[in-house]
Amino acid sequence: MTTASPVVAVLGLGEAGSLIAADLVAAGAIVRGFDPRVPAGPGIVACDSDADASTEADVVIALTCAHEAAGALKAALPSIGRHAIYADLNTASAGLKEHLAAMAADAGVAFADVALMSPVPGNGLHTPMVASGPAASDFADVFGQLGATVEVLPGPPGTAAARKLVRSVFFKGLAAAVTESLRAAQAAGCEDWIRENISQELEQASAATLDRLEQGSIAHARRRADEMAAARELLTELGVPPRIARASEEWLQQLVAERQAGYDGG
Repeated sequence: MTTASPVVAVLGLGEAGSLIAADLVAAGAIVRGFDPRVPAGPGIVACDSDADASTEADVVIALTCAHEAAGALKAALPSIGRHAIYADLNTASAGLKEHLAAMAADAGVAFADVALMSPVPGNGLHTPMVASGPAASDFADVFGQLGATVEVLPGPPGTAAARKLVRSVFFKGLAAAVTESLRAAQAAGCEDWIRENISQELEQASAATLDRLEQGSIAHARRRADEMAAARELLTELGVPPRIARASEEWLQQLVAERQAGYDGG
């Protein structure tokens, strides 16, 4: 499928696409790029469309955005060779990845669902990736030779997307909780204190912290639900929307109900 210098089409040259494309060039790939809003960087063959970029490509990677993913694939399909791989690297739902895979399969194109598992700035092509779907192994072979780290997951398209999104619940949820707490502390006049307190908690976190957070929430759900109800009321008084506080209260109330019903977590 590939030559000594594989041809890689990059659809979408925003921050992530441009950084990965630049590293692909440095790794010796022939890179063809298209983005209607961003010009191609040094060493990238500037193309006029998704279809143009995909012509003669061994691998086509999409780094547009989720709501443009289907349109990019539809535009590229007529130009994708029968032995080429189409890999969607957008952060999207498992259902969308399944839909894209079906579109590709109908056109006889091998598809890989690829998820980027850490921020691309500072990592570029070396951003850890997981891949699933019919062409996951082939994608991993090509990009592995170019210096990428790709873990192939068993399962259909959507498996890699699900892996990333369940992780995102923690990281983005943590970021939201930190932001809401800082804004509440600012309104309450104790921002410096909460910053130091959160920093210390993060520095001291360990594997045991995970069990403490999970099991402690289950064991003390009723008391903590009351605590978060009080926090929600405070934030409302401070003029800070209590989105995380309210969600935490509701989650703890669910844990109370599950414990009363004998739910064992299975």
